[in-house]
Amino acid sequence: MTGNLAHIFRHPIKGHGREALASVALSVGACLPHDRRWAVAHDAARLGPGWNPCANFARGAKAPGLMAITARLDEATSRVTLRHPDLGELAFAPDDPADLPRFLDWVAPLNPPGRAQPVRIVTADRGMTDSDFPSISVQTTASLRDLSARMGRDLSMDRWRGNLWLDGADPFAEFAWIGRHLAIGSAVLRIEERITRCLATAVDPETGRRDADTLGGLQAAYGHQDFGVYAVVVEAGRVSAGDDWRLL
Repeated sequence: MTGNLAHIFRHPIKGHGREALASVALSVGACLPHDRRWAVAHDAARLGPGWNPCANFARGAKAPGLMAITARLDEATSRVTLRHPDLGELAFAPDDPADLPRFLDWVAPLNPPGRAQPVRIVTADRGMTDSDFPSISVQTTASLRDLSARMGRDLSMDRWRGNLWLDGADPFAEFAWIGRHLAIGSAVLRIEERITRCLATAVDPETGRRDADTLGGLQAAYGHQDFGVYAVVVEAGRVSAGDDWRLL
């Protein structure tokens, strides 16, 4: 099975914006560069050193408005520009404690009252992905089209917060790739496991409002709530939108 890499995305601050990329260099055993480099801990978080589970962080499953944020990272300065249709734009440095109050004020309207509220930004020596190993998520456009057709509506790929989107596969064929190697550009990834999805995917990424029962749609159509797969990089290399991919 072969096809091409349709899209590349990263999410500099976990749960707070997506950014499309044309090309990126992947390293062995590492997340996509700068993906989930930062995460926003809430006031009920119980954090240990390094990577921590998603329950410790502000995210779209609990605060739907966050899903409408887009992001742009300036790698040279480590400054992030966030944009939301209702809040406008904020440019700040996540590593600068002096910038934290501005970020918290800006994002406050997107966090529902009565829930744990964001209090600080943390980082680790790897991306703060939902997996407990440094992963890159792989999705296929065919699976998205199939689910959209079964639900009777077009579903944006931005609902799924994925890293790599592949054209050319059969719907949900990626679940049969677990344990196999995927070559894209000059990199090779090993497919590790399926991704079980959360309520964040029910949110329209244009408006930040829940409008689709994606979890119910997955369950009704396929008998599970999985979409996409996690992969790990086993051979370093550059991948670019439009690159061919193939299973090894």
